[in-house]
Amino acid sequence: MTFDLSPPLLAIYIPLIGALLIALAGRWANLREGITLGTAAALFYTVIGIVPRVLAPDFWAGYAKAPPLRLIEVVPNVFLELKVEPLGMIFALIASALWILNSLYSIGYMRGNQERHQTRFYVCFALAISSVMGLAFAGNLFTLFVFYEMLTLTTYPLVAHKGTAEALRSARTYLGILVVTSVCFLLAGIIATYAYTHDLSFKPGGVFTKALASGELSAPVLGTLFLLYMYGIGKAALMPMHRWLPAAMVAPTPVSALLHAVAVVKAGVFTVVKVIVYTFGPLTLIKYHQGSWLIYVAGATILIASFIALFQDNLKRRLAYSTVSQLSYVIIAAALLSPISIMAAALHIAAHAFGKITLFFAAGSIYTAAHKTEVSQLDGIGRRMPFTMGAFTIGALSMIGLPPTAGFISKWYLLTAAWETEYAFVVGVIILSTLLNAGYFLPIIYRAFFRPSPRAANPGRHASSTDGLFGDEDDHSHAHGHHGEHGEAPWPMVLALCCTAAATIAFFFYSDLAIDLATQLRKGLLP
Repeated sequence: MTFDLSPPLLAIYIPLIGALLIALAGRWANLREGITLGTAAALFYTVIGIVPRVLAPDFWAGYAKAPPLRLIEVVPNVFLELKVEPLGMIFALIASALWILNSLYSIGYMRGNQERHQTRFYVCFALAISSVMGLAFAGNLFTLFVFYEMLTLTTYPLVAHKGTAEALRSARTYLGILVVTSVCFLLAGIIATYAYTHDLSFKPGGVFTKALASGELSAPVLGTLFLLYMYGIGKAALMPMHRWLPAAMVAPTPVSALLHAVAVVKAGVFTVVKVIVYTFGPLTLIKYHQGSWLIYVAGATILIASFIALFQDNLKRRLAYSTVSQLSYVIIAAALLSPISIMAAALHIAAHAFGKITLFFAAGSIYTAAHKTEVSQLDGIGRRMPFTMGAFTIGALSMIGLPPTAGFISKWYLLTAAWETEYAFVVGVIILSTLLNAGYFLPIIYRAFFRPSPRAANPGRHASSTDGLFGDEDDHSHAHGHHGEHGEAPWPMVLALCCTAAATIAFFFYSDLAIDLATQLRKGLLP
């Protein structure tokens, strides 16, 4: 085993070392949280330092010749190895950048709600980020699978954080669906890939070309393998494998942000795109007429999840179904199999991250300051929490895809791809889902800013007996005081959500880095 501290390996080690230091500093809250922020900053500095080599003009010329960083040989000719490429670079940048803001937000949230087991929370968060770095820089399918499973296991304690019956039940659903899909389908697909190709590495154009040309692998079997991969990647929440995601909303809001914006679901759609690009190859799938069914399943997921979101009164649950829908934008873009659509998929991974983390941050701030969890309770709250609801508005506009927000950039590329590939179905899905997005987000904004605040009928009582469902329930409600007089949440939370909202707008004007990386990814697809 090598201990070479090259940047991709260092990106895995930094959160691991941070997790150890956080555990040792658990008795001293300020030190523990300072270590968390310092570790997150060190990771981002390390990751951003890798970008120039990926954007180099001769990157693809040297990619095939450059050996991967091999860590250990697990079985003969199967290594745990790392290799940097543009798609993984985008994923690593998103996760490392947002970990800083999520850590800042977590300080305000965990203290403001007097959450228990805070040290365990920060430790598991760091371990999850380490898994994400391994996933982003995975050099072959085996390495990807190992870190994919590590991410599931390290986030399980976060979903079960509160220890209530509801939390434990939801965590079991989360763990059950993700482990069963990955072991029964994804692992089976990886083993079959090795059996046919003896090659688990990631290669532009895929690894099946020789087996198909020689007749060892037939087109129908290729299609079956594609099906195994797509439904084996349960974190992508493709219906009907999506139930874990709404169930996981029982977790504290910083965990919801981790699940929806920083790590877990991004790991899912990242893996989908990576497998399509580097294992199957878009041109191979087109040549053998395989995989087109994914366009229609992803389109159905977008519309059905958006429709369900319309009727969810619980704010986090509405956001959860919005996430299910938004993830399938990435999947449908990748499934179009054109260079511009692969760019759109990569850009939407980034754009969705900034907008959705802002929305979850706002939901957690509303809970912390006002102890409100339902959309129907939000009348007039924009006057008491202008920064929070202003940020929420920006995040919502990004989900709808309106300028000047990040969501407009990725939707524009997706519409362009759908038009170029002449998929009228995809164009229709985008237009209809955009209207549905507006249908479940704009009423929240209207309630917050244009409806009067209700008078507190019973100041000694909480706003609703449903408070705490699908997340944030605990026996700390006394900490919130008289919610009729609330203002903004603690300043670390407000600062973090204002930063993510600003980033959502900044992405619209300064998206050059993301577009350059997506363009570099596109160049690798060209024959």
